Amino acid sequence: MEITQKMDLFQKLNILTDAAKYDVACTSSGVDRKGSGAGMGNCIAAGICHSFSADGRCISLLKILFTNECVFDCKYCINRSSNDVPRASFTPDEVCYLTMEFYRRNYIEGLFLSSGILKNPSYTMELLYQTLYKLRNECHFEGYIHVKAIPGAAQELIEKTGFLADRMSVNLELPTSESLKKLAPHKSRKRILTPMRQVQLSRRENKNELMVYKNAPQFVPAGQSTQMIIGATPENDYQILSVAEALYQKFELKRVFYSAFVQVNQDAMLPSLPGGPPLLREHRLYQADWLLRFYGFGAKELLSEQHPNFNVFLDPKCDWALAHLEQFPVEVNQADYYTLLRVPGIGPKSAQRIVKARKLGTLDYPDLKKAGVVLKRAIYFITCSGKQMYPLKIEEDFILRNLMQNQSRIPAETVTYRQLSLFDDDQVFGKVPPELLQAGM
Repeated sequence: MEITQKMDLFQKLNILTDAAKYDVACTSSGVDRKGSGAGMGNCIAAGICHSFSADGRCISLLKILFTNECVFDCKYCINRSSNDVPRASFTPDEVCYLTMEFYRRNYIEGLFLSSGILKNPSYTMELLYQTLYKLRNECHFEGYIHVKAIPGAAQELIEKTGFLADRMSVNLELPTSESLKKLAPHKSRKRILTPMRQVQLSRRENKNELMVYKNAPQFVPAGQSTQMIIGATPENDYQILSVAEALYQKFELKRVFYSAFVQVNQDAMLPSLPGGPPLLREHRLYQADWLLRFYGFGAKELLSEQHPNFNVFLDPKCDWALAHLEQFPVEVNQADYYTLLRVPGIGPKSAQRIVKARKLGTLDYPDLKKAGVVLKRAIYFITCSGKQMYPLKIEEDFILRNLMQNQSRIPAETVTYRQLSLFDDDQVFGKVPPELLQAGM
């Protein structure tokens, strides 16, 4: 669908920020790059879109689509070609203008730029490259940029864009190729994985080059990520987690994001969701993903074909521990770091503190609490000097019943998919300058 009416920049921005809200892979963490001092912005301790960075700062990204026009007709996508929705496209100059003006006013600290497919993948990727080139070389913007690599685009375009971006992502869309064929027939798993592999290999080459030439340009220094839609197709948690594990191992991804399916289209091939988006399931998958990346778990340990889904009323580590009670209780004064990590209520920091503190003496339960251990979960699975905190039975039914009494740990499924707007609350952002609203083609 071609644009037939003239729009000002404010109209475009309203359409294209709203169109970007379902893309959750907008992290800006994982890079620590200083600016040259001659440009504007830097990437020191960057954080997550509308969240908090490692140093406690709130970080905001301008999260937009370059265009919501798309030649594809994916069943689940609000921007699919068959939908009758308002369409808009930026120009590279408009994206640069918005980014720089919002940055100068301290509204944002970086840019998250995705896009529908305008005409064809290479044509769209060329526009994204032009935008980043102008931002970096003409506007001298040195802040954080996360951009999408478009599957099917020419490799040289992805390569050139990668030297201008901090992070790139290619959305896997759906967990299996069968589901992709069903709901997104214009896409294929091979086409999606090809740019992922290209980014991975180019990053390796760039790291080797940087070892020789310290001032060589960096290629996607914050790595790459992807996103899977959860609940639109019948895959179980075991299949989804296995796919995520394979992506981490084979493509060296920094993050896999899980997006609960939101029913924005009416289609016979899409599931009905009387209870709304599966947000609690999404939450448990994020927790399990954390266990894969930081706790040394494997997908086959957490789930199996016989036990293919998590208990949504328990966090995945508690769920695993209840299925492996033969490994408990763990003696905290003797267990190694990796064994401690598998105890519910003990995380990486508290495990490190325990290992360091017990060099100075024997630990007891008050010491564990000071170390950050969540005792209301851990007490069922640990001993200190051979003693339990209370006389408790190491039995699945007993522990499960007690853990589930505290329902406050279950996230309420009242989360909406309305992203924070730059315009809808003057008390938060102040009045938007008129020149931003009136600029246009």
